[in-house]
Amino acid sequence: MPSQAGENTPPPEQGKSADSAGNRRPLGAVLLTLFLDLVGFSIIFPLFPAILDSYPDDALLKGLLSFLQSLSPEIGLDDPRLITLFGGVLGSLYSLLQFLMSPFWGSLSDRIGRRPVLLLTIGINMLAALLWAFSGTFLILVLSRIISGAAGGNIATATAAVADVTPGKDRARGMGLVGAAFGLGFILGPAIGGYLSLFDLSHLGSIPLFSGLAFTPFTVAALGVVLLHFINLLWVFKALPETRPPSTEPRPIQWSVSLGRQWGDTVRNTNMANLVYLLAFSGMEFTLAFLVRQRLDFGTTETATMFVVIGLILALVQGGLTRRLAHSWGPEKTAIRGMVLVALGLVGVAWTHEDWHLWASLLPLSAGSAMAMPMLSTIVSSNVSAEEQGAALGVFRSLGSLSRAIGPFAAAILYWQMGSSAPYFASALLLLIPMALLSGALARKR
Repeated sequence: MPSQAGENTPPPEQGKSADSAGNRRPLGAVLLTLFLDLVGFSIIFPLFPAILDSYPDDALLKGLLSFLQSLSPEIGLDDPRLITLFGGVLGSLYSLLQFLMSPFWGSLSDRIGRRPVLLLTIGINMLAALLWAFSGTFLILVLSRIISGAAGGNIATATAAVADVTPGKDRARGMGLVGAAFGLGFILGPAIGGYLSLFDLSHLGSIPLFSGLAFTPFTVAALGVVLLHFINLLWVFKALPETRPPSTEPRPIQWSVSLGRQWGDTVRNTNMANLVYLLAFSGMEFTLAFLVRQRLDFGTTETATMFVVIGLILALVQGGLTRRLAHSWGPEKTAIRGMVLVALGLVGVAWTHEDWHLWASLLPLSAGSAMAMPMLSTIVSSNVSAEEQGAALGVFRSLGSLSRAIGPFAAAILYWQMGSSAPYFASALLLLIPMALLSGALARKR
């Protein structure tokens, strides 16, 4: 891979002084921030089917479901396919806002610093979670998802901070640790969500003087998210130094999204690969809870356990194996081979009708994802200057959010119209595109 400005240069004086002051370790601080953020984000994953069931008399929700049902009159209002479609819509909403805001937060962090942007976005996420905790109406739930999605672009800022404190030769390791933090968060988040949902406070009713606010079956789980964001806020304030390299010229704040062609063909093609890969993966991610509920009769706790297993595999592979594979194979080959495993896992899930078959399919799917995702961000990060890490990774994460905005909805439509296996077969075929893009980049590199 061609050398870029700042690629093999440690973060400048700011990072060094911060690292030594008070025995602080910026990398560890950022990784803990990412971990706490992912825990808070993933708590809702196993709850989606049950959340939609918790508003049986909500006029807005009933109206929306009736509209969708009118498009396919043969499908009843209680048909699992219809609920899956609506879950996909709700899942896409968060990511759409994340897509729109990621370039802004990443670019803003290049201008004013990573630390203040993280403090601001974590604070906004905490308020959104508090709104979810007392979402007595479906409208308030949707509003909380909109606010949380708008602040969800902070992942790009945190990833840029990791790039700030990892020299070019260690960047694959740094991004692998980011993946491990994600994986560990993915273990704990669904587990917390599944088990806290057992504590139902809906009998406490509405909150006086506040129209639409009330205790719900998921108040305790949402308050767990509030607590995590509060801890994260305190942690960033006390333990995270500024990591952004000093820039000689302030860069304008960006709102627009591109494929990043300004950073060269490698970055552009990797961004395209990331876009298509997450389009395929996110469809699985948001329909899986509905599939196992329909085929295997999984409840909230069983679904939470499933996500814990996925997260455990992600953390183990990303934390110990991915960087070794990247060292031996290079990031492109590692990503391609990871996508092959993901495709095999998707086909396995499509054919799942027994518990053992599900677990056997989730193993290659999770391990492959643990290999692919860190390598894509490594390629992008290694091909831009130190001063543009926030902007470049903001575009990278934003395109990923665009995929997550489209993927769940598209997969839910396939699930709705063609059956529960269709989105998984379609996603497996779709992975041929990012594999081809990365293979082309590897050929040009040689």
